[in-house]
Amino acid sequence: MQTSYALFFDIDGTLVSFETHQIPASTILALTQAKANGHKVFIATGRPPIIITNLGAIEHLIDGYVTTNGAYCFVGDEVVACKSIPPHEARLIVDDAIEKNYGVIVVGEKDVAVLDPQGQVDEIFRQHLAVENLDKAKPVEEVLQQRIMQITPFFSKDYEAELMARVPGCTSGRWHQAFTDVTALGADKGEGLLAMAKHLGLNPDHTMAFGDGGNDTTMVRKAGVGIAMGNAIDELKAEADYITASVDDEGVRKALQHFGLI
Repeated sequence: MQTSYALFFDIDGTLVSFETHQIPASTILALTQAKANGHKVFIATGRPPIIITNLGAIEHLIDGYVTTNGAYCFVGDEVVACKSIPPHEARLIVDDAIEKNYGVIVVGEKDVAVLDPQGQVDEIFRQHLAVENLDKAKPVEEVLQQRIMQITPFFSKDYEAELMARVPGCTSGRWHQAFTDVTALGADKGEGLLAMAKHLGLNPDHTMAFGDGGNDTTMVRKAGVGIAMGNAIDELKAEADYITASVDDEGVRKALQHFGLI
């Protein structure tokens, strides 16, 4: 009898093509087959729930969500994990963004705020990543009253090191050269995967994680099988158990076939 696996997928650059902003037909078919063969399908993304708007083609197949890089995980209406940034550290980052005039997305438990003085958030999120729903953003002071799941500042890797030294209760997961995702220490995709496995009584050895960016490193490392897409960054490929083809070259289908899941 075949072992059933819990499959965890990053969205951007893994399930969804950066070129077409769509899920390739081969991926939809592969996930449909995997599900029919008794495997479970989970999302593991840096996106907060409000901007997960590009999974319509596979929504009916999804068993649970690891969102905001593991800070907020849920199955249906049930919250599996919720780790928030210490309030004074969230305030420090936002104040720094205002003072130094860089863009920032603040993700509260319910709402999102956007500060975009340079237009970078708009350019990258709306145009390059085809993100929807950012127009539903609330004022930053209103969002800061909520528990903060994630802050996405738009600054260089060099400045990131400087700022992160001032927020010891946080960790950073960069998957784009223009910005990074900051979450509470201990909130990352790897921890989200383990929390989901524990909650649902799944054997962590029977998990498989697919990713392409720096913020996928922890889950590729902690999954039973860690898979890097062909278009993944070199650092992630170095951590992976297996490197498949790119998102646009049927990478998901090829990996699931390689491991005999479909």
